[in-house]
Amino acid sequence: MANASDDNSRGNGQSTPGNFAKLFGEVANTTSRAAGRASTFIIAVAVVLIWAVTGPLFGYSDTWQLVINTGTTIVTFLMVFLIQNSQNRDSSAIQVKLDELIRVSTVHNAFVGIEHLTDEELDEIKDRCERRASAEIAANKAVKSTAKAAKKAADLVTE
Repeated sequence: MANASDDNSRGNGQSTPGNFAKLFGEVANTTSRAAGRASTFIIAVAVVLIWAVTGPLFGYSDTWQLVINTGTTIVTFLMVFLIQNSQNRDSSAIQVKLDELIRVSTVHNAFVGIEHLTDEELDEIKDRCERRASAEIAANKAVKSTAKAAKKAADLVTE
């Protein structure tokens, strides 16, 4: 049962870790979508062109160079976190969807959760799957070959 202080800290505008995470997720999503638009790229190119054109006005000074270096460093630094957050959420959502598809299908349920294994364990599973796929291809070829031979024998008998 939640206590009264828990109830008071929610819904009254006070920030909780869940609220902050939700807000950050929304900001990260919105920023990532905006950063991926063509118009954002055009704006960035325009900023660089304006900076380059103003070079002679400022005598290509150290301050002039510092403006673009600082700006791009700050934007890059912040975008790394926002884009990584979006990618983490996308990966998690895709993983949950894949796990659910595996769970409801005839596929081996042992594959659910393998993203938590070590690289060596994943390589071992991958090798096993590839060997099974190769064996299945060979088996299918053998079945086709046998079917052709059986058809040919049946044709000879019925002639």
